Amino acid sequence: MNKAPHKFGTFLGVYTPSILTILGLIMYLRFGWVVGNVGLIKTIVIVLMASSITFITGLSASAIATNIKVGVGGEYYMISRSLGLEAGGAIGIPLYLCRTLSVTFYCYGLSEAILVLWPVTQSILPSNALQGLTIAFIVLVTMLSGKSAKLVLKSQIPIMIIVGASIIALIIGVLSQDIHAPIIESTYRTAPEGFWYVFAVFFPAVTGFTAGIGLSGDLKDPKKSIPKGTLAAVISGAIIYLIIPLLLAITGALTLEQMADPDAGVTIWTRLAIFGPWIVYPAVWGAVLSSAFGSILGGPRILQALSMDGLMPKFLSKLSKSGQPTIATWISGIIAIAAVFLGGLNTIAQYVSVLFLTLYVAVNVSAAVEQLIKEPSYRPKIHVPWFVSLLGALAAMVVMWLINPLAFIFALGLEAVILIYLVSKKLEQQWGDASTGIWMHLGRYALLRLNTIKVHSRNWRPIIVLFIHELKGQMPLIKLMEMLGQNSGLLTISKLITFEDKEELKRRNFIAFEMQKELAKEGLQALTEVNVVNDLKQGILQVAASHGIAGIKTNTVVFGWASTLEGKIQELQIVNNLEASGKNVLIAHFNSPFTEHPDKRIDIWWRGQDRNGDLMLLLSYLIRLNRKWKKAVIHIFSIADSEKEKFVMERLIQFSINEARIDAKIHVLIKDSEDIAGTLIRNSQAADIVFCGLARGNGTFEKRTEIIERIVNSLKVVVFTQNNGMENDIPVIFSLTKT
Repeated sequence: MNKAPHKFGTFLGVYTPSILTILGLIMYLRFGWVVGNVGLIKTIVIVLMASSITFITGLSASAIATNIKVGVGGEYYMISRSLGLEAGGAIGIPLYLCRTLSVTFYCYGLSEAILVLWPVTQSILPSNALQGLTIAFIVLVTMLSGKSAKLVLKSQIPIMIIVGASIIALIIGVLSQDIHAPIIESTYRTAPEGFWYVFAVFFPAVTGFTAGIGLSGDLKDPKKSIPKGTLAAVISGAIIYLIIPLLLAITGALTLEQMADPDAGVTIWTRLAIFGPWIVYPAVWGAVLSSAFGSILGGPRILQALSMDGLMPKFLSKLSKSGQPTIATWISGIIAIAAVFLGGLNTIAQYVSVLFLTLYVAVNVSAAVEQLIKEPSYRPKIHVPWFVSLLGALAAMVVMWLINPLAFIFALGLEAVILIYLVSKKLEQQWGDASTGIWMHLGRYALLRLNTIKVHSRNWRPIIVLFIHELKGQMPLIKLMEMLGQNSGLLTISKLITFEDKEELKRRNFIAFEMQKELAKEGLQALTEVNVVNDLKQGILQVAASHGIAGIKTNTVVFGWASTLEGKIQELQIVNNLEASGKNVLIAHFNSPFTEHPDKRIDIWWRGQDRNGDLMLLLSYLIRLNRKWKKAVIHIFSIADSEKEKFVMERLIQFSINEARIDAKIHVLIKDSEDIAGTLIRNSQAADIVFCGLARGNGTFEKRTEIIERIVNSLKVVVFTQNNGMENDIPVIFSLTKT
């Protein structure tokens, strides 16, 4: 039986790894250099500016953490549950690589710090000694973290004591020697690039407070521990960082030149602190080792979370008997070892630092978006004004640019590529995110605006509701309707079920989603809905007549031509009843799918009655906007009783299509028999799609059904069209109507 993994509290699980990562190597190496170049006042400004950015980010992270139950993956988990799986993956994948490569950097730095003490009187070190010791440390931290997170975190307690002792030793050492008035002048002796260069070099010293957040899945109470531990680490780190420069600025034991020396490094501390190297070097080693532990604990848990969300192979989320992501840990260790042989680690480190800062941007943006859209479910215990979080995001981006402009462009470019790739994969996620709220806000704003505006005929576009029985069998019709609405209109596919359909009633909440999946496979976009009705005929009438919402009311209702005589008569009855609703009606039938040849033909048959011709020509034009139909030729057919009428009709139709700026060929035929349907069939058998007007209530439903049936059985694709639009609803194209 697997042992339940140990859960940690605020101090051991969040505060300890966070504060030890903050009080890391840069504190020992660069504080003297910063004070030596910019003086005390500007050093304090740098510390306050840098700490403000981390504090704002800590507040943003705390706000998100107190609103959701944070699972495995820390920062990745919070971002993915806020901005969505794709955005979370775009941040999480580079973040994992950053954490893993950080193990290499920390172990490399630890090895350098140890080997620098190698006595010069001893034998010369082998050329690969540095790489060998680095690999040994990587293997050590990987083994320990893979075995037990509890063991690793408890080992950080003595490290924290040693680091704290070194700071106390510095205080005692400085105050027990000569002191003078604080150095406040800025010399930029070894930093001629100026203030912002010094700021960029120092800023990584305040990062690392997210080390505790990375262990979110191992915490007893993440909602409580993450805010308390993270903010306590940031604040206490900032206080320490304000004390250290004051001590360095007043000491008389070192000159300004000595502190500004970029090669002085740890020797500034060893010369000032009591017990010198005996306490400073172990503290440096411990701080670096602790940072390595923080990275090797956090990285695999991000990989585990990515695996659990389907962004990485499933085997990476497997846990050991002690509850550790052992496979993910060892893979991370292997990557860290491989990075030892990359070379140019200093340059890579800059790119990693900048890439890591995109996490700050994402966390702050997540909190700002959540605050702006005000989802009812967003109820954090810590409220951060949206503009404060946004300021933190912008400040982090400025720091990224200051550290390395090329790395800044690379980081954003890499994450943009990952985001685009993940979006293209159409991933499924099992949680709601802020992106839905954003679209809701935009949709709400747009609908409210549309509802206050009278839509002019020039703004008309097809807002279609298509009634279907079974989606797969009616895919050609769906593709045709999607062509009509592409980039301009809107298509809704509606499936009706009755209360007698017990099985479908149980699944009604999933049917619309399954329809979306089928559409996605075909590369189609449409809204899908399932409506429950008492009776299908009355249900169609009710849904069609009232479909849409204020601002976007459906203007076109579409059916496929039924397969049974009863169904066909029922459809015509529905069309007859819909006439008064002001909805246009289309009845379509496919005998064969559309061909791939580019030279397609669209026929329009207009008898000069009503305004069906306007709608048919407009729909034909919309079809031609499709890439595969751009070479299609529109043919307009009409029937005249005499040569004189033919001449007049040809001129008026030509004038109308010229005014409408739509190219079409005109064919006015002299009526030679009463068999209009036969004439239509003879002339349009070669057409890829034929539009015919649908008369209003002429003849019995049985007689009309017989005529329609004859036509649809003889042509490839037929769309019967009835223009029921209100006055000025559809742009007038044909100026001629025949009474």
